[in-house]
Amino acid sequence: MRVLVVEDEPGVAAFIEQGLTEAGYAVDRARDGEEGLDYALAADYDLLVLDIMLPRKSGLHLLKELRAGGNETPVLLLTARDAVEDKIKGLDAGADDYLVKPFAFSELLARLRALLRRPPLQNGTILLVSDLEMNSATRQVTRAGLPLELTPREYALLEYLMRHANQVLTRTQIAEHVWNFNFAGDTNVVDVYIGYLRRKIDGEGALPLIHTIRGVGYQLGAEHSGA
Repeated sequence: MRVLVVEDEPGVAAFIEQGLTEAGYAVDRARDGEEGLDYALAADYDLLVLDIMLPRKSGLHLLKELRAGGNETPVLLLTARDAVEDKIKGLDAGADDYLVKPFAFSELLARLRALLRRPPLQNGTILLVSDLEMNSATRQVTRAGLPLELTPREYALLEYLMRHANQVLTRTQIAEHVWNFNFAGDTNVVDVYIGYLRRKIDGEGALPLIHTIRGVGYQLGAEHSGA
C-alpha cells in the first residue's frame, strides 16, 4: 500500500516514515501544503496522513481542494489540537479519521488499517482468496493453513493483490501502489516479485491463484479473466 505523509515537523515526519516503511508501506513525504498537493495529484495513493498546521497551505485547505477535485483517497488528519470544534472542522472538510499528537505509532497503524478496510477495498482484517489467508493486523499469511514466509516487499505486493482480488491490475498500477517515487520506474521488477510470490504461494499441486493477463498485467483469484 502506498502512503503520502504531509508533515512539516522533521522529527515527526521521519518517525512516521520509518515506522510505515518498516511496516511494509511504500511512503512518500511532503514538507508543506503546496508540496503535499503536488504529490497527491501526481500519484494514486491508498492513504494520506495529513498534518493540519502546515506552511504555505494548511492541511484543511489541501484536503478541501482534493475533495473538491473528486479525490476520495482516505485521509487521516494529524494535529496537536484536540478541541471538539477542530475535529469537526477536519471531518467536515472531508477527513476520514483524526489523530491527536502525541500518539502511539501502534494506534496510527491500527487507524490506517481500519481506513484500508473501507470500500472499495476488500473489507476486514482477514483477507481471503480461496485458501490463501492474510491477517493484516498480525501480518501472518497462510495457504491451506500452512504459514508462508514473505519479505516485506512480497507482503506489500500480496496485500495489494488481495485487497483487489479478482481485478485485473496493470504492472504500472501495481508499481505505483507498492513502490514510492524513489522507484526507478522499471515495471520488470513487478514481474520479478510476482515470480517470487508464485514460488511461495502457487506450490506444486496447488490451485494457481496468481494469473498473468497477457498484454495487461496480473490478477489474483481462484479463476481468471483470460490468458
